[in-house]
Amino acid sequence: MLKKRTAVFLVIAALLCGGLLTMALTQLPAPSQTGDGEGLLASIANKNGLEQSEAKKLGTAIDLIESNYYKDIDRSKLIDGAINGMMEALEDPYSNYMGKETAAQFEESIEGSFTGIGAEVSSVDGNVIVVSPIKGSPADKAGIRAKDAILSVNGESLQGLELNAAVNKIRGPKGSKAVLQIKRAGSEQPIEYVIVRDDVDLETVSARMEKGGIGVIEISQFSLNTGKRFEEELKKLEGQGMKGLLIDVRNNPGGVLSVVIDIAEQFVPKGELIVQVEDKDKKREKHPSNGEAKSYPITVLMNKGSASASEILAGALQQSAGATLMGEHSFGKGTVQTSFDKQLGDGSLLKVTIAKWLTPNGTWIHEKGIEPDIKVSQPDYFTVAPIDKKKTYAYDANSTDVKNAQIMLEAVGYKTGRSDGYFDRNTEKAVKSFQSKNKLKADGIINTATAEALEAALIEKIQDPKEDNQMNRGIAEVRKEIATKASNK
Repeated sequence: MLKKRTAVFLVIAALLCGGLLTMALTQLPAPSQTGDGEGLLASIANKNGLEQSEAKKLGTAIDLIESNYYKDIDRSKLIDGAINGMMEALEDPYSNYMGKETAAQFEESIEGSFTGIGAEVSSVDGNVIVVSPIKGSPADKAGIRAKDAILSVNGESLQGLELNAAVNKIRGPKGSKAVLQIKRAGSEQPIEYVIVRDDVDLETVSARMEKGGIGVIEISQFSLNTGKRFEEELKKLEGQGMKGLLIDVRNNPGGVLSVVIDIAEQFVPKGELIVQVEDKDKKREKHPSNGEAKSYPITVLMNKGSASASEILAGALQQSAGATLMGEHSFGKGTVQTSFDKQLGDGSLLKVTIAKWLTPNGTWIHEKGIEPDIKVSQPDYFTVAPIDKKKTYAYDANSTDVKNAQIMLEAVGYKTGRSDGYFDRNTEKAVKSFQSKNKLKADGIINTATAEALEAALIEKIQDPKEDNQMNRGIAEVRKEIATKASNK
């Protein structure tokens, strides 16, 4: 496993940009001519990218700006801005342009680790939307969730910004704070998260054996080394007498297409389809398996943060390998991107959506997701919003923050008897008990110190494996399938 400490491109020096390295990495021959803006335009024009009139129009615009704008301008910024404008015109959150520095960081993110808050984002209608927080990352631990809209960072609005510019505001050095204002469906007011940026080590595969011969393999994303690591861990578990397998792709934002195909082949019988890729001319490239089926039952655990390559794996194993899908419906990203970095000739990169992918039976899951065979949700307290610490809350208050506090109190063992947001005497009593237990002033008032202590107690509970309802149900399902198979022999 490669252990590099690198500050990776936009997402992952802050967040992963829409689609990560999503699905494919293709490099075509570099153009014969490179250089400044005119050279770039000429090289594109020579490859029939621009008609002569179009190239002239862009060149004239640059000349007019340089000749008449009241300040000196950086010519390279004009070229970058023009390309960014083209990408925005596509209205595709997964196609974008990266300058030289961010492109270099993006390429490095494929390999190992990075510094940031650790989440993948995309741009939708001018809003920065979280695709998925990376498991174990600062964003994940703080409570950022798939589909959250990031409104601002450290007081600076992100709305309407081009994605690279928005992510640059999120990036920062290890140890620095990113104060995020989040809009979440179902929450009336924006939620504030204070996240300390840190190293995010992408050990993409982890495995363990549970009682009864149940193997568990967790995949955090599909990077270049993930296929090899998965194969290694699978062989270890099989060598230990594994009787059934649970594959966990919750909050996995996706990755490289060839990697997920390699993993799926280890379970899908030879000749059965893993995925279909359809281009703009409706031509389909089918990817049949060259592998073989396993004799043991398989369950795939997914949630709303399972996107892209995670959905390919889930669909392939469900439809072609008889696996059971459990958890929540997935994110719904059904497109394929390719990164072009050699063609532009200056280290910059274009990530372009080139096709859509379909499940083995031909279903396009884009913006719909995949429904699990068995629906299992986490308890409400897993997704409760933080309490606004700029305010205090006491008897007779009535607000969403009080409701969130009541959910937290109940979760950590202090009974309020209600979760409707009204601060009654029972809630006050619960707050006093919590404060006494945590050596705080037991006045029954939720102030900053009490709110922070309450949230810390909740995070500790959520991180307890015994509280992971989805994982526990998944293990139980595999155990049930093992027993059913044994009884049918």
